Parts: sequence; C-alpha cells; structure tokens
Amino acid sequence: MHYLAIIIGGVLINNYIFSRFLGLCPFLGVSKQVETATGMSLAVIFVMTMASAATWIVNKYLLVQYELQYMQTIVFILVIAALVQFVEMVILKTSPVLYQSLGIYLPLITTNCAVLGVALLNISEEYNFLESVINGMASAIGWSLAIILFAGIRERWAFAEIPPSMRGFPIALVATGLMSIAFFGFQGLFRGILF
Repeated sequence: MHYLAIIIGGVLINNYIFSRFLGLCPFLGVSKQVETATGMSLAVIFVMTMASAATWIVNKYLLVQYELQYMQTIVFILVIAALVQFVEMVILKTSPVLYQSLGIYLPLITTNCAVLGVALLNISEEYNFLESVINGMASAIGWSLAIILFAGIRERWAFAEIPPSMRGFPIALVATGLMSIAFFGFQGLFRGILF
C-alpha cells in the first residue's frame, strides 16, 4: 500500500508540473506536438528513474560514507549530466528526426529542475532504494502525462478561434493553470483510501 501511495502521489497528487512547478521549461517548449512530447517524455522517464537510482547509491555509499553531503547538488548534477549524454547518444543513433525535433531541450534535461528535484526529494524524504526508484519513475510518468496531455491540447489550438492577444504564450499559461486546477482535484480523491 505504501508503494501504491508513492506511485499515485508521484503521478497525480504531487505532479511535478502542476503541484511542485518543476520542469516547466521543457513542458512549455516541447509540448507543441504530441509526437515530440512523447519522445521527450520517454527520455525524461529514463533519466529520472535512473537518476533516482544512481543518486541514491552515490549519496548512500559515497557522500554519507565520507560525510560529503554538502556536495549533493554538484554530484547529482554530474550524475544526471552523464545519464543525459547517454540518452542523447541513443536518440541520435535510433531516431535522428526526434533528435532534431527535441533540439536544445534534450541537453537541457541535465539542468531540468524536475530531475534534480526528484533526486533531492528522495534524500530529504529518506526513501530507501526501492522507494527512490519508484518515486522517480512515478514522478516522471506524472510529468510525462502532463506534457502529453498539454501537447494534445496545443495541437487542437490550430482549429480553435483564439483572440489575437491570447495566442501563443498567454493561452499556454491559461491552459496550464486550468490543467493545474484539474489535477488539484486529485488531492482529496485518495486521502481516505491511502493516507
């Protein structure tokens, strides 16, 4: 039941986009097409899950062991950067079109605050290894759900009559706010069951 609570919390209740406001740059930048958003989502799911595992191990067996916890942020960024480089090479080899469409946002996963945020929150919540990995994957799935849904909404804007003053970034912010309110509805849905 505890692991189910972590999963539901990561995907719906504590969604990194709508609840924690982490990872907004690629959320707004890569969400113009569902295909691109899906590719970015797969990369973020892999990186966040692997970063959760790798940073927990590095923290437990290196930083805590040698009392170097003050180096967490720097070390975690280095671990995340290495993972992103690996993902970037794989995407370049397997799908050059996706690599081109992701553009600058793929290397920016390195500095995506959601990826670093999940690593730091796993430590602050004192999760064990399995809880950290589950939280990382669930948080990434929640982030992915948000960006794919938002990309679908943005694709529909091509057929909508939007006032000129609201086109582009203003309507994106309004839609994000409305989606945030919708996700806020999950706050009390599972309270009686899980918490």
